[in-house]
Amino acid sequence: MPYLKAPALALLLVAQPVTAWSHSLKDLETLLGDKEKYFQSVDKAAPDFALQDAAGKPVRLWGLRGKVVVLHFIYAGCPDVCPLHADRIAEIQSMVNQTPMKEQVQFVTITTDPKNDTSDVLRAYGDLHGLDCVNWVFLTTSPGQPEDASRKLAEQFGHKFMKQEDGYQIHGIVTHVIDKEGRWRANFHGLKFEPTNLVVFVNALVNDAHTPHGHERQGTWNKVKRLYPVHVTTRKSFGLMTQKLSVTESQRSAQFRGTFSRRKPSVASANWAQVA
Repeated sequence: MPYLKAPALALLLVAQPVTAWSHSLKDLETLLGDKEKYFQSVDKAAPDFALQDAAGKPVRLWGLRGKVVVLHFIYAGCPDVCPLHADRIAEIQSMVNQTPMKEQVQFVTITTDPKNDTSDVLRAYGDLHGLDCVNWVFLTTSPGQPEDASRKLAEQFGHKFMKQEDGYQIHGIVTHVIDKEGRWRANFHGLKFEPTNLVVFVNALVNDAHTPHGHERQGTWNKVKRLYPVHVTTRKSFGLMTQKLSVTESQRSAQFRGTFSRRKPSVASANWAQVA
């Protein structure tokens, strides 16, 4: 399925004032939950962390308050899905960075293999995958922290990186989105979600679309839909949406449960993580 190209989306979002979001974030979550099968709505405090970047500079999640955080876990030695995940994050970052959101969104990659992902590896990884360090950082554990600290952090975000004897890790693929107040708001599972859907969701968080506006205006989603009817699904009348989705959290988690990533790329393409 084709998605909205980055330049067109950038121009569209640049033109939108904060008041362009005529519906609440909950409305958008309902729409994405209905139309984007790899989207999962979350609403709880994100696990805090104290890690460091390639230069040894400490980074904590609370220090990123005021910015929307797009976060994911990988390890540089992964031969299959991690490079693809990094490429997808770079694609999303490119879309975001063509808009005023560039100053308000921070992309965070966390290694689950701090022993082998040295400072030099962290520095080189961004260039290798086209990630822009202006609002992207690759984090690792700090001196004195246990070797498995970042893998345990991944567990707090709902999925596991299980280290094997050969050094490879069995894991799933999830992109986490955290709002400006440090609340974990969404997961985008696997690599088959539409990048445009994640960018539109991030834009809503940047614009603080947590409370419905008191008047009806044409929102960004409607404008995207009008310009690109092939990709964007028809928006249902939110006035008639009085009943929540019938899929329970456990059922949705079961939908996301799939084959875990190992060494072979052929296995990786069908992966996403089990959500606790």
